[in-house]
Amino acid sequence: MAADHDKIARIKEQLKSYPDYPKKGILFWDIFPILQQPEYFRMLKDALVVEAKKISPPVECVAGLEARGFLFGPLISLELNVPFVPIRKKGKLPGNLLSVCYSKEYGQDVLEVQENAIKPGKRVLLVDDLLATGGSLLASYHLVKKAGAQVAASLVIIELEPLKGRDTLPTDVISLIKL
Repeated sequence: MAADHDKIARIKEQLKSYPDYPKKGILFWDIFPILQQPEYFRMLKDALVVEAKKISPPVECVAGLEARGFLFGPLISLELNVPFVPIRKKGKLPGNLLSVCYSKEYGQDVLEVQENAIKPGKRVLLVDDLLATGGSLLASYHLVKKAGAQVAASLVIIELEPLKGRDTLPTDVISLIKL
């Protein structure tokens, strides 16, 4: 287990922060330096997969939230040999859609998924890069429920603990790095 903590600590060291981005008062955590270094990207992917494999009963589908959930969700789904489904912002998916409206810090937004992409009764793992207030993960939870499936857990790389987003979610939350 110590090796896993060491790896997570090494991954955390690669994060870069930007104060007052994208607006004043926000501290933006950039995960892209990790992706630019194959050794750390692989380490991060492996750590996410290890956590996903611990979920019991097993995950039957992985749903990634736009946009950075698209970077990690497919990698996890391939390792688990289960489907990957994108959860996108309004107007980005073709066909019949399920949608959920949710409140953000400065307005409202809509998340959508293709109607038959998530099969009823399946256990879905939600994947995103960061948990802040929990708004987009909560909306995604409701979207999965609308599809007739259940959320097995939410898996994020970074959790901003002072914002207490975990407390807003009705499912287990797995985070690799707590800030």
